[in-house]
This record gives sequence, C-alpha cells and structure tokens, in this order.
Amino acid sequence: MEFTTLSAGVYNVSGNSSQQELKSWPYAAWECALIILAVGAIILSTVIGNILVVLAIFTSRALRAPQNLFLVSLASADILVGALIIPFSLAKEVMGYWHFGDVWCRMYLALDILFCTSSIVHLCAISIDRYWSVTKAVSYNLRRTPKRIKSMIAIIWVVSAVTCFPPLLKTNEEWKCDLNDDTWYVLFSCTVSFFLPCFIMIFLYCRIYRVAKHRASTVSHLKNGLSGCSSIPPGICYHEECLDQHNPHNSHDADEMDLEESTSSIRRFSEQGDHSPANIGNNAKLKRLSWTMSRGQQRRDRSISISQTRLQQLREKRLTFVLAVVIGGFVICWFPFFFTYSLESVCRGRCGISAALFNFFFWIGYCNSSLNPVIYTVFNRDFRKAFRKLLIRTPKRTL
Repeated sequence: MEFTTLSAGVYNVSGNSSQQELKSWPYAAWECALIILAVGAIILSTVIGNILVVLAIFTSRALRAPQNLFLVSLASADILVGALIIPFSLAKEVMGYWHFGDVWCRMYLALDILFCTSSIVHLCAISIDRYWSVTKAVSYNLRRTPKRIKSMIAIIWVVSAVTCFPPLLKTNEEWKCDLNDDTWYVLFSCTVSFFLPCFIMIFLYCRIYRVAKHRASTVSHLKNGLSGCSSIPPGICYHEECLDQHNPHNSHDADEMDLEESTSSIRRFSEQGDHSPANIGNNAKLKRLSWTMSRGQQRRDRSISISQTRLQQLREKRLTFVLAVVIGGFVICWFPFFFTYSLESVCRGRCGISAALFNFFFWIGYCNSSLNPVIYTVFNRDFRKAFRKLLIRTPKRTL
C-alpha cells in the first residue's frame, strides 16, 4: 500500500489501480487542535525547563559540584528530545503518515533511541555516583573530578550511540516511519535502554537506603552511649568527641568542651606567669579567664565545623532524594512503553495490545523529558534559588 499527498489531504492508492480514494485524517479538527496544544506545552516546558537547569548549574555557586555535570548532560539530551524529536512525532501523529522522507526517518528513529537511552543511562550513572559517594565517601570524593565525570559522560553517549545504530540501516516503506519491529533488536534495545539500567538503579538506591538507615542507628547508639561522658576520664571523652565531630546528629555531645586541650592551654599559660604567693589570686583569675575564652573559642569553631558538615550532609540527602524521585518519574513514564513494545515484538499481535493504548504509552514517555525540571524546582532548594534568580531579577538596593 502506497500513499501520496495532495493539497486536499492524503490519498490511498491500492495495488495497481489508478483510482485514488481520499483518505481522511485520523483526527477531527478540534482533536488536532487539542493535541497540538498539549504537545506544544510539552515541547515548551521541556526546552525551557531544561535550559533553566543548565543555566542554573553554570550560574549558581552551590550547584557547581562536578557530579552536577551529569545533570547538564541529561538536560541537554532532554532539550534535544523537545527540539528535534517531539515536533516530528507530533506532525506524524496529526497527519497520520510520515512526510519527511526515508533519510530523515532513519535519523529521527535513531536520534529518538539515542536520547531516550542516554537519559536513562545518565540516571543509572548518577545512581552509581551517589552509591560510591555514600559507601566510599573519602576515597571516591578525592577522585570525583570534572575530568573523570566527563569521561563517564562520554562513555554514556557512546553506549547510547551503539544502541541506536541499527535503525540507520533499515529501509522504511514510503510514507511510513515506524519503530523497528525485529524481535532480536527490540529485546536488545529494551534491555540496554531500560530494563538493565532500571534494575541497577533500584538495587543501588535500596543499598543506599540500607546504609543510611544503618548509620542513623549507629549514631543513635553512640549518642546514648555518650550520655555519661562526664564520668569518663578526659582522654577517652576527648577521643569520642573527636569521632562525634563527624556525626552532626549528636549536636549536644559535639558541643561538649575539649577538656584535654583546654587543660594543656591553661598549663602553658600558667607556666609563663609569676608563681609568687602574691600573684596566686591573679593567676587563679587568669586561669578562669583563659578557661572561659578557650571554651568559647572551641565551641564557636566546633559549631561552625558542625554546621558546615551538617549542611553538606543535608544537601547530599536532598540530592539523593531528588534523584530517587527523578528515577521514579522515569519508570512511571517509560515502563508502560518498553513493556508493551517488547511484549508486542514477541506476541506479534496475539497479545491484544491496541494501537491506541500503545500510542498513549508512547506519548507518556515523552512527558519525562519535561518532568525533571519540575522535580528539581519542587524538591531542591538550591535549584529553586537559582531558578528564582534567573526568572526574577530584582533591582539592586541603593543606600
């Protein structure tokens, strides 16, 4: 069956017959208008939202960590989906046929698979990065350099390119541009592009949750164990307090005075003074003053250190939670499509999956590209501040 286009619409030419029969468009005029408005909103939110993500990371000092380069690359893939893929999918959906030739059809299908695979492999790489930062905090953070992150991003794009290569070799029928239905390729691409990365992400985030839960339990026991610190010899109490500096949940214990350091500082101060009986009272006052000053300085320094550590850990927890929500949104958006796509390639029409249902799942998957910026805005304070600065420029106050 071949299709030709005229200014009046689409005509169906069957077999060798020269008789042309007008083929109606798949949707009524009002349905086309609604589809165009809905998909147009998806395109605008995808492109603008992800551009804001990229600008926020490059303009906000709080978001310039090397691992956020993953988010820049992920947002770039989503921008390309909104700019290059969704408009042509919309045209095909509204017109009911492919109008842009076989060469662009191959490119369109390949790029669609490239960007989709890239998005989910980025999320998989981010989950691996989060897992290593939690389980190997010191050693991995020393190696988490921009150069290493860029190398990982390059590997992600190479893997995605390998997955999208076969559609470039397949010739499509005229006026058609359908997804590859070869069973071996469908199962291969669905496994590489979705099922395997999703399994890795779910496994790693479960591990991160278990590690976080275990650490919270350990900190709680440590806090209870240090409640009688006043009755422990100074050397032991000092040692445990040093350990507690790295556990900001124990804020009360961390504020306890470093007895050993304070005593040594007073001893050094006293040895430099006059030990005559006339100066005993003055020395006692100086000791008390030195004790008070040393104690206040230690508390201020320790409070600053604990606040910085707590802030860093809160940011880590917040980012981990946001990425978990991003992954959940991705699974909800793309699982129906990949499941029905792989199932249909095996069943070959025997599973009873309607074309309308498959088409609905296909479009739900595209919504994920516009979902990530919304998640960042709602759940991440640093992104909210950066977005606010980009969108709302308040005039500088004059004194």
